[in-house]
Amino acid sequence: MLIDVKSQLANEEIRELLEYAVHGDEEKLDQAVKEYASEDCKLYAFQEDGQYIGIIGYRKVDRDTMELQHLAVHPEDRGMGYGRGIILDALLQESPDLILVETDEESADFFRSIGFQVTGFTQYPGGPEYFRCTYETEDESEED
Repeated sequence: MLIDVKSQLANEEIRELLEYAVHGDEEKLDQAVKEYASEDCKLYAFQEDGQYIGIIGYRKVDRDTMELQHLAVHPEDRGMGYGRGIILDALLQESPDLILVETDEESADFFRSIGFQVTGFTQYPGGPEYFRCTYETEDESEED
């Protein structure tokens, strides 16, 4: 179950998880904290046995589209399905038709493994390759 942790941005465990999401970059961490202090971004953590295991941050682009900003699982808990579970919990909570993520190659492999469509792109010529990951939810009421 996801717990709203926007009001806990100063909490050491929450900041640590966010730090994993920004790969230890202090400037990006400060930027993320400011982002989540705004009203249009949501920040949730997954807690088990009193410990925060993972975190997800996103914003709703519109009623049907969710843009994932950050996702991290504590290193000791990786590879155990928590990342996928956190995304599924957010999916159930928000019910978007589309989830969007822009990320690096390592994270793109994770998103590909859980069913996202992944497309590479560069933001500028000669720049590093990023990946746009999209997941379209299936409407169960549609008939073939």
